Amino acid sequence: MKRPIVIASALLFNAALIEAQDSPEKELTLTLQEVIRLAQQQSPSALAARHSLHAAQWNYRYYKADYLPSVTLTSTPDYTRSINKVTLSDGTQSYVEQNRLTTDLQLAIKQNVTFTGGYFTLTSSAERLDLFGEESNSTFYNTAPIYLGYSQSLFGYNTLKWNRRIEPIVYREACKQYNETMELVASQACNYFFSLATAQTNLEIARFNLASADTLNRYAKGRYDIGTITENDMLQLEINKLNAEEEQISAQMSVDDQMQTLRTYLNLQDDVNLHVVIDDSIPQFIVPIDEAMAYAYQNNPDPETFQRQRLQSESNLAYAKANAGLKADIYLQFGLTQTGNTLRDAYHDPINSQYASISLSLPILDWGKGKGRVKVARSNRDLTHIQVEQNERNFEQNVQRIVRQFNIQGNHMTIAAKTATTAERRFEVARRLYLMGKSTVLDLNAAISEKDAARRNHISTLKTFWSLYYTLRSLTGYDFERGEKISYKLAPSYTSEQ
Repeated sequence: MKRPIVIASALLFNAALIEAQDSPEKELTLTLQEVIRLAQQQSPSALAARHSLHAAQWNYRYYKADYLPSVTLTSTPDYTRSINKVTLSDGTQSYVEQNRLTTDLQLAIKQNVTFTGGYFTLTSSAERLDLFGEESNSTFYNTAPIYLGYSQSLFGYNTLKWNRRIEPIVYREACKQYNETMELVASQACNYFFSLATAQTNLEIARFNLASADTLNRYAKGRYDIGTITENDMLQLEINKLNAEEEQISAQMSVDDQMQTLRTYLNLQDDVNLHVVIDDSIPQFIVPIDEAMAYAYQNNPDPETFQRQRLQSESNLAYAKANAGLKADIYLQFGLTQTGNTLRDAYHDPINSQYASISLSLPILDWGKGKGRVKVARSNRDLTHIQVEQNERNFEQNVQRIVRQFNIQGNHMTIAAKTATTAERRFEVARRLYLMGKSTVLDLNAAISEKDAARRNHISTLKTFWSLYYTLRSLTGYDFERGEKISYKLAPSYTSEQ
């Protein structure tokens, strides 16, 4: 009984295997702009950038909520049945069985004060106490219809003030970082695109050279048989054919590797065969250095980072100073309160209630810990300022360097295109001359090498141009081709919860 089942399973498996082998792979032809669009939509770097900006938006909302009033409703019911030691009215102590239930409800409104770092509280509360006994039960109420309190640290660190100075910079930095990252994604996609384009071009060159070497090799054997070329020339052409076969194998392996790299970056399936198409046209414009520098300081996240680092170092110094000396906290509270056997009585004719407290703390002997923390914080602040100044100079030099390279890259493109066209024509001439017997194998090999090198250099120059183009956009946050600021928005799926 088992054998027919095994045979049927084997047949089904073989049928599925044959169908999988016969199914054609997907072909996808992409231009540079299409590769960039896919990378900015679904590459791991783009997805990570979106999540980072989404988190920054929620952090910013959390920061802003600290400056708005908060309303809290709390209740902590408590039931106790035990024997406790209590003090009686005559001053003696005795162990008494207690069976009680306490229920309470409190509504509180809190408002932080940015200027002072303190906070106001406005509360209203009610509490009920039920005492259970063997003979009778008793109920008591205690209410506080309104209480206004204020808490303040006199010499402490004002978190609200420093956050108000730092957090908006952090959020602007995150938004600009997102725009920069998306342009860097485009730059990376450009590099992968041209790496595959170079590999595919090398494969085309290898196939062309192999076909040409095969033709010339057969032609050379005919000429050798009639004695018009030497054996050395014939052997050289045979070596050229073997080298072309080896180059084709290596080129095919390179295409497979670069295709897999681009597929992975674009988050595509492994069964998709990619073919990239190169467009020789490039935007023609010159970028003034002063204009690029102004846009870089306006749109790049690095200047925001420099400012944030300065402020954070000042904040750390202020925190160290606040915790090194005298500490004083005050709390003031004013309100109304009353008690009664019924809830109505507990709200009738409330009496005034005031409460004030102050706590002082002064280190007498800390062996220099507080002073040392201040000195370390001051030294770190000075070091941060020095590092930021150096980073600012490096930032400006980098912008200037990229602008200068971009402005001259167009000339390199023109020269490379002309060189590739001329080298192609020279190869055709050298090939015809050799077939006519008016040229040597060395001249033909030189023409082939120059043709291949010129074509590869043309693609390399084009890759450098687009890499500089998107690097410039990422540094300045500005589209000089269209004359507008670069700004990317989160997809609705990222913003629908806000």
